[in-house]
Amino acid sequence: MTDLLPAPGLTGLLLGTTPPGVYRLPPGDTAPRVMALAAEADWRGATLHLGGVTTKTAFMDRCATDLDLPDWFGRNWDALADCLTDLSWWREEGKARGFLLLAEEWTAFRKATPREARTAEAVLADAVDYWAEAESPLAVLLG
Repeated sequence: MTDLLPAPGLTGLLLGTTPPGVYRLPPGDTAPRVMALAAEADWRGATLHLGGVTTKTAFMDRCATDLDLPDWFGRNWDALADCLTDLSWWREEGKARGFLLLAEEWTAFRKATPREARTAEAVLADAVDYWAEAESPLAVLLG
């Protein structure tokens, strides 16, 4: 299981004192608050809404829609890994201090399809590792 963000929590992650990683969303934090704090810290944020997602196909479809993945996204684990290690589709005008992906309702998704959730978490962790030393790292919060 993924750990909670160490102190000082989300602030430390966004300021760079906590290393990027795959963390559980701190209790009491909400997606709007997290995304607002990320924007204030010049991080690009995206929310993946996993409510009702119980299959790999539904997970891939939700990734395509919620993350606005490029047309070449093949809706499989390798394609997701490719998208997460080539964030050109997520880049906008100007420079971001980092990229934050918030997966809402992760616990329900994990309970509904534990095998797929383990694979998804591994893909997310690999992408975070890929960007860890970059000027604009990737961090993931599982809610």
